[in-house]
Amino acid sequence: MIATLAAAASSPEPIGYRDLLARPRPDADRRIAYGADPLQFGELWLPKGAGPHPVVALIHGGCWRADLPGLELMDYVADDLRARGMAVWNIEYRRIGHAGGGYPGTFQDVAAAADHLRTLAGPHGLDLGRVALSGHSAGGHLAVWALARPRLPRTSPLFAADPLAARGVVSLAGIVDLAAYHADGPDACGGPGTIDALVGARAREGEVYADTSPPTMLPLGGRQVLVSGELDTIVPSRFGAAYGAAAQAAGDAACVIDLPQAGHFELIDPTAPAWARIRGEIEALLD
Repeated sequence: MIATLAAAASSPEPIGYRDLLARPRPDADRRIAYGADPLQFGELWLPKGAGPHPVVALIHGGCWRADLPGLELMDYVADDLRARGMAVWNIEYRRIGHAGGGYPGTFQDVAAAADHLRTLAGPHGLDLGRVALSGHSAGGHLAVWALARPRLPRTSPLFAADPLAARGVVSLAGIVDLAAYHADGPDACGGPGTIDALVGARAREGEVYADTSPPTMLPLGGRQVLVSGELDTIVPSRFGAAYGAAAQAAGDAACVIDLPQAGHFELIDPTAPAWARIRGEIEALLD
């Protein structure tokens, strides 16, 4: 008992997003618009050399909400991936509370940003045959959703005939199953009302998760890596495990990883022990 208490006392508390953002932030190489709205832009991080470079499309979290930080949350891991020879397209998008955010705008922005890689590839030496998606928290949901785009119903306003293909996705504490989080998730993101606002529940008829929540579109086809931190109280690891099991049962190549001594934001902290495993999973998708 004494040994157990001593071990617990020596374990550091998980960091929060303010701890992360208090650090000096590295700079991207380019800020590029993918649409006309001021929030429709991404930042491109380019490794040294002419390329063609493998690409990681990063999608930040923040509960899909405008009152929380945006793409700057991903600057630290973007810099780390750039240093390892990967180009990074770190995207911003309209969120709940922004004009045009929620349904369908949030999803349309993510789709447009991903497809904009076709425009960026030639001028910036990007290899569109080696594209991986990754996102954190709400961005983890959007990253898996982006992989699912070929499965969208043709009747959906989110449907596109030729979405950019990706090799797979690494979801970091992703809120991948919207219905499950609505029913049984912590209130850290604002409770069920946040999910309702994201999917436009008040303004829509029919099944609001059919084109917004990846479990409704399984199997997705690409490889999915669902990473959680065992100390995460915002998106507890049971959500990733349940979605991963459903994806496997549907025939997808899905891997569930629960990282010890990691909370929610350690998964986007390149100084945390968890990051080496996560980076390895991203690199494996691009090999």
